[in-house]
Amino acid sequence: MPRKTFIRTLAAAALALSLTATTGCGGDTGGGAQPLEKITYLTSFGTFGRDAYAYVAKEKGYFRDAGFDVEIKAGNGSLENIKNVVAGQVQFTPIDLTGGLLAAGGEQKVTGFTAVAAIQQHTMAAIMSLQGYGVTAPKDLEGKTLADTPGSVVRNLFPTYAKKAGVDPAKVTFVNGTPQTLFSTLVQHKVDGIGQFVVGKPTVEGIAKKDAVLLPYRDFLPDLYGNVLITSSGYAEEHPDKVRKFTAALLKGLQDAITNPDEAGALLKKNVATTNPQSASAELALMAPFVRGESGVVAGALDTTRVAGSITLLQESGQIPAGLTPGQVISFDLVPKA
Repeated sequence: MPRKTFIRTLAAAALALSLTATTGCGGDTGGGAQPLEKITYLTSFGTFGRDAYAYVAKEKGYFRDAGFDVEIKAGNGSLENIKNVVAGQVQFTPIDLTGGLLAAGGEQKVTGFTAVAAIQQHTMAAIMSLQGYGVTAPKDLEGKTLADTPGSVVRNLFPTYAKKAGVDPAKVTFVNGTPQTLFSTLVQHKVDGIGQFVVGKPTVEGIAKKDAVLLPYRDFLPDLYGNVLITSSGYAEEHPDKVRKFTAALLKGLQDAITNPDEAGALLKKNVATTNPQSASAELALMAPFVRGESGVVAGALDTTRVAGSITLLQESGQIPAGLTPGQVISFDLVPKA
């Protein structure tokens, strides 16, 4: 073989080998040559439409572009999700902020977690019943039986809601339920109501084939935040830039989900076969005003004064003692700002 031909052949082979190596790494990296960090994320509660935004962020590559390989698992409510984060079993999850305040300021004084962004600017907590069950106003709850998970924020916050709504909480009975059984328990009228977010209305109506009755906590507790994104205190302290990148990717998925709920419902269906995409879309449409909040509020923002007001409310209702401060539960230096 002539020398020039040999050199050209050798160069071509080297180039092909280089391209093969680059292509082989492409599936395992994001944002350049850095390997993707494996992250476990829990949804807030089950795999309903209200949590579809995480799947949107994953399917559209927002997590990958931020440098993360994210595994999404179903959560079981605020208290259980907090426990999983503190134990290091998951890195990120949404919880209801009031649930976080109750956990951090209550008898157990749970530590080791911190909030880094708001998902909803207002609480979506509610009591849900069905037409014909004798519940049309808060006072109707007296003498009734409600089901909810033991660590649910709806259940834990009920005494505060009841006080504001003029209900005697001692006259209301709670029984334990799970994310998988709450809707069926209500539809079969084994209980008179369940703890639920307002966005669950289309899903339960689709199952029950009758109108749902909602008693939103926001009617009497208007300043409470809804879900917030949390991580462990250690992860936030050691990896603040990663927290900011993950938060931005998740919030981008959230914005897409409430802007195009039909697309989000379809992406949830792709990942969770049991999903009813129409119900998921309807949940996201109902959730949109809670996410957007007031005009001019930055997506994901948390206000120190509002959080302090929530703490005061819980203290005045006797649910937590004095001493808890907003900075013990929220890393304000990591919260999105304008």
